[in-house]
Amino acid sequence: MERFLIQASTYAGSIDGVIMLIALLVGFWFLLAEGIFFWLIWKFRARPGEKSQYLTGKEKHVKRWITIPHALVLLCDVFIIIASVRVWYDVKQQLPEADSTIRVIGQQWAWTFQHPGIDNELDTDDDIYTVGDLHVEVEKTYHFQLQSRDVLHSFSVPVFRLKQDAIPGRSITGWFQATETGDHDVQCAEICGIGHGIMAARIHIEDAQTHAQWIADASAATTP
Repeated sequence: MERFLIQASTYAGSIDGVIMLIALLVGFWFLLAEGIFFWLIWKFRARPGEKSQYLTGKEKHVKRWITIPHALVLLCDVFIIIASVRVWYDVKQQLPEADSTIRVIGQQWAWTFQHPGIDNELDTDDDIYTVGDLHVEVEKTYHFQLQSRDVLHSFSVPVFRLKQDAIPGRSITGWFQATETGDHDVQCAEICGIGHGIMAARIHIEDAQTHAQWIADASAATTP
């Protein structure tokens, strides 16, 4: 059994890296702060014949316990922001040239996928429509046009580390490139109504030969 969710897109590793960086930096400061907190409780516990001190927090020797860690935490935040912006730009801002374009349509409570046919052009007579099954070719760069027919949905492919909201009245363009073959879950990651929990689909990442055969068979099945 896989211990961690596989990384099946070109940018999955980068997103996991940012999450791990945040976990390590935040975890370090959390453990340090909690350790000092309990140490202070123990050090300044009530003792017979020992009068407690009253500190306002303005004393220099006390303030440095706040100002120095505060400055170090802000420095760690800078590293997190830089790493996050770099990944955000790669995933959300730049749009690499597409090998193919698909359309993803969310509705209560199913995903409809519009694939290009043999001509590899969207919105032509040989387009292939499926409900609940998205077929893509491994190591191909895909643009997706994400739309919603009713309410707010969220197109999520966990193995890609991809999540993009689908907003009614808008067509949102994103991209992905799968790095290994296999069948994986597609989810709606936004509560979209009473049937939200059953709004699932599958993405089938196929090698070039298998995908070409699927397109040929699907095109033949839709040809009158």
